Order: sequence, then C-alpha cells, then structure tokens
Amino acid sequence: MASTSTADLPEKAPDESSKLKTFLSILRKFVGVSDIASVRFSLPAQLLEPTPNLGRIGTSNEPLGRTLEVLRFWFTKDLKYIKNKPCKPYNSTLGEFFRCSWEVGSTLPELPLPLNGPSANGVSTVKDGNGNTRRVCFLTEQTSHHPPVSAFYIDCAETGVSARGFDQISAKFTGTSIRVAPGQHNLGIFLNISTRDDEEYQLTHPAAHLGGLLRGALSISVADTCFIVCPKTRIKVILQYLEEGWISRAQNKVEGIIFRYDPDQDTITRTKDVPEGDVLARISGSWHNQLYYTLSGVNEPQLLIDIAPLYPAEKSVPPEENQLSNESRKFWSGVTEAILNKKYNQATKLKVEIEERQRQKAAERQAKNEEWKPRFFTGAVTPLGKPALNEEGLKALEGLRKAQYELEESEIKGA
Repeated sequence: MASTSTADLPEKAPDESSKLKTFLSILRKFVGVSDIASVRFSLPAQLLEPTPNLGRIGTSNEPLGRTLEVLRFWFTKDLKYIKNKPCKPYNSTLGEFFRCSWEVGSTLPELPLPLNGPSANGVSTVKDGNGNTRRVCFLTEQTSHHPPVSAFYIDCAETGVSARGFDQISAKFTGTSIRVAPGQHNLGIFLNISTRDDEEYQLTHPAAHLGGLLRGALSISVADTCFIVCPKTRIKVILQYLEEGWISRAQNKVEGIIFRYDPDQDTITRTKDVPEGDVLARISGSWHNQLYYTLSGVNEPQLLIDIAPLYPAEKSVPPEENQLSNESRKFWSGVTEAILNKKYNQATKLKVEIEERQRQKAAERQAKNEEWKPRFFTGAVTPLGKPALNEEGLKALEGLRKAQYELEESEIKGA
C-alpha cells in the first residue's frame, strides 16, 4: 500500500477567526501610511470587464445617442465587482501580461431620442446594433512596478471602437475601510470611435471604499463624482454617486446630468452649476440595478440599462500551449492550483519564490544600469494617460482579432 505524503494532503482552510486576526495584523502595518499601494498591498482595481456594450458604441447618428451608449459601457464595466465579492488579487509582476477576447452580441433596449426635424411625436428611436456577434479584444501589461501601473488596450474592429488607459490605484486605510482612488497616472478610460471622425471620450474614475473589514464581509461602496467629456461633440456628463446613510440599506444610487459645454472654458464640476438651457438629459437610478435617462423637456424616464440580469461575458483566452511563461494564467498557475487544492502552505511558498525572483531581477537590472521597457506598449507611463501599442502590441492585438495566438517567447527581464 503506497504511503501518502503530507504535502499532498489538503490543508484545513483557515477559519473566520484566524482570517480576521491575520487581516487585522496586516492592517496595523498601514496605520499612517498615505498610500498602501506603495507598500505592495494590492486591492481590487476599478477596471475592467469590457462587456458587450463596448462593441455597441457608435451606432447612433446623434451625439447624445452616442453619449448614452458610452454611459451603458460605463455602468457595465464593473460588473464583476457588482456580481462577485471583492478579493485580493495577485500582485502583478513587471512584464506580466494578459490577453483575451469576447464574442458578444446585444439584447439591449432601443434608445428613444428627440428628433432634430419635424415629426409626429418628436422622438426617434436609435437601434442598438443589428444583433450580430462581434469580437472584443483586450491586451494589458504591467508596465511599471514602482509605482504599480498596468497599461491596457481594448478593441472592437468591426465597430471602430477602442479604449485605452493606465490602471493604477492609490489606496489608503481610513480606520474603518480602505479608500481606493485613481493613481497619478490613471487619468481614466480614453474611448475612441474611429467611424465618427475619431470622437474621443475621457471617462474618469470615482474613488471607492472597501468596507466590511472588521466583519469579514468585504463590500465596495462609491460616494464620489466622476466625469465623461467629449470635446468634439461638446457634450459632458457629471455623475454623482450618493453616499448611503448609517441606518438605511445601501441603494447604490447615482444621479447625473448630460449637458453642452465649452471644452476651452470648462469649469463646471457640480450638477447644480449647469445652466438649465444647456441640459440635454438627466441620469438617475442604482448602478447595481436599473438606470434611467430623462430627456430635457420630457417628463417620462427611459430605461438606459438594467444591470440586475447582466453578468460578465465569458473570456476566450489562448490555449495553454500558446501562452507564454509571463502570461498571467500560466505565470501564476502553480499558485492557483495549490489554492484550488487547498494546499495553502505550498501556495504561499510558491508565491514567495516568485516575489523573490522579481527582487533579484530588479537588483540585477539596477547593478547593470539597465532600463526595463514594456513589450507591447511604447512606454511605461506615457504622458496624458494614453498608452500606445508598439509594433509588438499591434501584432498581438491582430492575433486576438483572428484568434491566432502565436507569440515568440523572449528573454523576460521583468517577469
């Protein structure tokens, strides 16, 4: 009879008491620290789950209609944090990357809009695409480790829609929760519609709070203001996420206003300061459930999107044999497998080994005075928060479009 090594046996999962003690001991280290991210404690970032709505932007012939389509994307990008409990991810390593694609369709309702010309009822209907399946591609790479920054690029070639930006957070322990806000290089998501004369929308992120630390039931709440601007259409959106009361149940309410603005003299940051004559529509509802828009001069709210029945679209990733050694799923596969098999000591050991290798490589680069450069993007933290793909990045993106995943393994000095 063959003996079983104790290393092969599943370990007892930590109970809630030990989890709490461990977590509190970690939090003590961050009392008085202005930015938790600077001491390598990663938290759920605010991005990114590009759901089918990215591929449905730009279908409207009206600037207001396209703004509403951008808002649909905005309210669905955080689906995985709405539908799932927040958890601590792996600390990404320099040069680590991830690529995937989605085959998406659309069942979203039509968007009634005011007609510019005469009509019987003064309203036109903008259909949301033709129902065809479209491919949305996603490429992201950890381009900086101090500070931790990831560049990302999203693309839907069939519709001419792309989005890019830097994913970087600043996290501060407030005593009862952790405040997560955009880092200095995270200027939002920059969304481009090439078929509409390269209209560009900048979508900034609100700050969020990770609460429930002492209860052991983590939750994300948002009480902040964010903006969406499009200088070409001269339309701006202000979204105000409302703070919940101490007694009332969380409603996750959001209110907003869509209005005409002057990109050259833009000073408006509060909804109450928007002149009534510039208002195009108002937004209201819950960012966890139904959201509505009400056109100026119309009393009847229209459904913008219902979040409740939606879930993150399933990702399509390269087969394991086509993944490179620094591709996220393969890079962390040993740690992931150990966790899934409840071999927590082994998972910790493997994770520590990975982190130690990163420190050694960083020391070697410093000793040789070598500058690390991203593989897929032109720079680690390019100006204005708009990362650009280099030739290798464009090749990887084209491979995703065609479901061809061949990339050469190269010397990895970062991951």
